[in-house]
Amino acid sequence: MSFAKLDALNRRLEALDHAQLMLAVDEAVMMPPGGGGKRAEAMATLAAMAHELATAPEVADWLAAAEAEDLDAERRAAVVEFRRQHRNLNCLSSDFVARQVEARIRCEQLWRELRPKNDWNGFLPTFEGVVALAREEAERRAEALGLAPYDAMIEQYDPGSRAAAIAPLFDDLKTFLADFVPAALAAQERRRTARPARPLPGPFAIDDQKRLGLALMEAIGFDFNRGRLDISHHPFCNGISDDVRMTTRYESDGFVPALMGILHETGHGLYEQNLPRAWSHWPSGKARGMALHESQSLFQETQLARRREFWEFAMPHVRRHLGPAKFDGWNADDMLAHVQRVAHGLIRVDADEATYPLHIILRFEMERELIAGKLSPADVPARWDEAMGSLLGLSTVGNFKDGPMQDVHWPSGAFGYFPSYALGALIAAQMWEAAGRAIPDLPAQIAAGDFAALNDWRRAGIWSKASMLPADRLIREGTGAPLATAAFKRHLTARYLD
Repeated sequence: MSFAKLDALNRRLEALDHAQLMLAVDEAVMMPPGGGGKRAEAMATLAAMAHELATAPEVADWLAAAEAEDLDAERRAAVVEFRRQHRNLNCLSSDFVARQVEARIRCEQLWRELRPKNDWNGFLPTFEGVVALAREEAERRAEALGLAPYDAMIEQYDPGSRAAAIAPLFDDLKTFLADFVPAALAAQERRRTARPARPLPGPFAIDDQKRLGLALMEAIGFDFNRGRLDISHHPFCNGISDDVRMTTRYESDGFVPALMGILHETGHGLYEQNLPRAWSHWPSGKARGMALHESQSLFQETQLARRREFWEFAMPHVRRHLGPAKFDGWNADDMLAHVQRVAHGLIRVDADEATYPLHIILRFEMERELIAGKLSPADVPARWDEAMGSLLGLSTVGNFKDGPMQDVHWPSGAFGYFPSYALGALIAAQMWEAAGRAIPDLPAQIAAGDFAALNDWRRAGIWSKASMLPADRLIREGTGAPLATAAFKRHLTARYLD
């Protein structure tokens, strides 16, 4: 039976994927600097091996035969999604994959070294090589898939998503935020004048912050038997459903950025841990693209963890782990002044939920230009400064580490990924409205630290369906509406103006 042959193949591919993911986690978390060269070679070799397995001539025959077999709905969905992945894998040769993976890893390693030094000139030659490979990849994929080059790159992160559909959503957000952000800043200033925010009583020991994060993760539902939390230069969530690895980064003078990073990544982790385990080795059993993935992390961080009810639940944990004396007399409203705030800033991962989409729009527009060859890597800093000035009124002249070197995505060759962050915010807002309709006493449950009904609702609507349905159908069925900006705009208005 051809389906059985594909099933066995997918188990081997999952094993190789797991090995690559754990090597990547180790590299980011604890690999000694001297191991970079050999690590790049090892990961490139594994990537080429997996590609060769998945694109071997007999696989196409098994796939065609499986499509003709009498399969139940789940197996049929598995074959459909494997066909999509197989088509995408065949766009590239194994030699190209190995060459590109090694170049990406070496560039990311160099980025980690040179970003703290603000050394754009030292980084540029290696970055130019990654961009050249990304353009070559885009052209190869575009020809094979019948898509525009940048759409072919987006397809690798958000199947079915296209720049022509994303651009109007982003244009609408830009127009809305141009008026909303100044209005929110003015309203914020009035609130602070009426009730000044209490300064956070730092410093906060990193071990204490970690214990706080672990306690909240466990309360929310993260399974530490199948996952863990570490420290890295850039927060991330990686791994497979039975081995989820999350990281954050800490600062002793404030605990909010690290905790928000932990809660954000916990959203990713919950999605991974609640995917259908019986299908974990098939593409259909994996997450349905990065917009859906980011919707789960942003749902956790912005829709849930920045609400008063959440902090009514969380404040006892804060006192217990960061010091009862430090937070004597503090309540949820005191914390809202620190987690519900709007501010123009240079760093995307530290941005508030209102200005965050502007950071993504900047990268979306620049990525399109980079892949199209309209923007050269050497001109990225000037273009970045121009866009930051236009969108956020800030300058990054000479400040490369807080400008085009701040994210790991481009050094690692992840062109086409960024749109998913803002799309995820839109989906998360629609999900919150739908959750409120489905669970009328949701605020009271959150204040009591009871996340069971909310997690059950997310599991039924999104998590358990994995990639068995197209993303647009998942969004419609999971939120009750097609993807749009309306719910997100309602959310921002209610939180920061009303």
